[in-house]
Amino acid sequence: MSLERAKAYLREKGLAEHIIIPEHSSATVADAAEALGCEPGMIAKTLSFLQGEQPVLILAEGTARIDNAKYKARFSRKAKMIPAEQVETLIGHAVGGVCPFGVNENVVVYLDESLKLHETVYPAAGTDRSAVRLSIAELELACPAAEWIDVCRV
Repeated sequence: MSLERAKAYLREKGLAEHIIIPEHSSATVADAAEALGCEPGMIAKTLSFLQGEQPVLILAEGTARIDNAKYKARFSRKAKMIPAEQVETLIGHAVGGVCPFGVNENVVVYLDESLKLHETVYPAAGTDRSAVRLSIAELELACPAAEWIDVCRV
């Protein structure tokens, strides 16, 4: 169901043909890099946070980590990840397949500057066995409401 939701969203953007269904799991950065045959940094991992009651997604370079000081400076609060058991309800995709495509209406999506280290990135496509091969320009097209932020360290 979640793959179909992401696929429908990407079809509207003219990017559905970029979806890849690897043979092996892509649930973690390491798994995805191995399954797709790319560097771990090229995986666009999607991190899920709550800011008060507001669900927020931040896409970041696969090896990047949230820098708590940068996060607090940008959002005026500490980073609070969404508990795993609430992710699917709040975001619209389950852990292992969380992506910015076809998410619930109230979800705010940001792109971290760390992604710009790569020409091509691979976010998930709604399941733990899916990915989307996108250039940075295509990622911007797929996430038009997203703002570029700098809250990670590589």
